[in-house]
Amino acid sequence: MTQVRNVAVLVGSLRKDSVSRKLAKAFAALAPANLKFDIVEIGDLPHFDQDLESDPPAAWTAFRDRVAGADAVLFVTPEFNRSVPGALKNAIDVGSRPYGQSVWNGKPGAVISLSPGTVGGFGANHHLRQSLVFLNVPLLSQEAYIGGAFALFGETGELVNDSTIDFLRAYAAAFADWIERIAPAVEARKAA
Repeated sequence: MTQVRNVAVLVGSLRKDSVSRKLAKAFAALAPANLKFDIVEIGDLPHFDQDLESDPPAAWTAFRDRVAGADAVLFVTPEFNRSVPGALKNAIDVGSRPYGQSVWNGKPGAVISLSPGTVGGFGANHHLRQSLVFLNVPLLSQEAYIGGAFALFGETGELVNDSTIDFLRAYAAAFADWIERIAPAVEARKAA
């Protein structure tokens, strides 16, 4: 029997009616049943400042604990100025400290970027991957760029584009397989 895996989801957009959040929820609904998704909010994280590390803000500690407790991490992000939104970069920085205690280290991950244009957040996806590789997040090598994002959802927020549904279902299955390939090694290191 396949083990249930908890996936922390970081949504790069803070907007209440964010298509990134809608896509993250649609992805969770299409994923294999053994993956349980938890959207970890990043909007209220104080900006990373090394001087605060001696007495870290409670929001930092809570964020780090939730991500550390997850088996894997999924990033769903729009593109801002050909890069990742500032709040998402801040969350990555907060989770990477204190030095030597990064919550990202070895955790299997995947990135989905989206945009209203046709490029699908290519720049954000690659900038995010650059940081995550440095932080030793083994990333699913299959890339996910979703273009035309505003046209993918119906009036009540449901995903209505059949080809996107098929793509996300296949991507979720690949992510589940990736987690099963990587997570046991991470668990063995923790137990040692």
